[in-house]
Amino acid sequence: MAQRVAVVTGASSGIGLETARALAAQGFRVLGVGRDAGRCAAAQAELGSGVEMLRGDLSLLAEADRLADEIAAKVDRIDVLVNNAGGMAREPITTSEGFEANYASNFLGPYALTARLLPLLRKAATDAPAGSVRIVNTASDGSEMIPAINLGDLQNLGNWSPGAAYCSGKLANVLHARALAPRLADDGIVAHSVHPGTVGSNFFSHTPDSVQAAYGDAPKLSSEQGADTVIWLASAEEPGRSSGGYWYERAPRKPNPLVEDPAFVEAFWQAAEALAGRPGV
Repeated sequence: MAQRVAVVTGASSGIGLETARALAAQGFRVLGVGRDAGRCAAAQAELGSGVEMLRGDLSLLAEADRLADEIAAKVDRIDVLVNNAGGMAREPITTSEGFEANYASNFLGPYALTARLLPLLRKAATDAPAGSVRIVNTASDGSEMIPAINLGDLQNLGNWSPGAAYCSGKLANVLHARALAPRLADDGIVAHSVHPGTVGSNFFSHTPDSVQAAYGDAPKLSSEQGADTVIWLASAEEPGRSSGGYWYERAPRKPNPLVEDPAFVEAFWQAAEALAGRPGV
């Protein structure tokens, strides 16, 4: 068999770094993606030759396209795509492409990257065991805390707050995996989302003061512990037997009720395609 290939975004620190390390140890050729040049260089030095770090800012769809082209020039297949990059912003910022930066980095960029990398995932699925080609979206229990999504304003531009931006972006990650599952079933590709738990990583250094105050003294998992279910979803046998699930501590977790409404999932997919201006598959 050809060497398996994994792409891990947000791989320069925290959960992504540990996921990249673990998959490389399992024999994958790992392409890690990070936004910050210094952290990418540090991760490259720490992880060694089993992982190749690439730079890219997934708040920009043009960068997602450029990364997809760079990845396609390096490999002819992808067995695992871990959409792990994301975070919470302190204030609304509009990107050069006109999107709200936090929603773009948490969802639109990963959505676009996934769509562009699907030909390589499908290529891997042609000669891989059924269910072994995976897409894993790192979400959050924040996805469970938002009661509704305005499909006419996915970015919350009319009522923006750090919490709403983050929670709706993470719910979008869960909805993305649920919507991908039936669309990729005939290809033999599995898609899941995961709540990794509250991890003491670089995440909190960028959050608003109110979030840091609320979680400052709360117990936190190590990055290794937070990455455990992500790694398991990417590589263990059991997750390949189903698709579209939302997981926590290697077990199914009840998602936001919107995720279990097929009509809403489809409506969300159509709204996401319209916002991004491109198809998701």
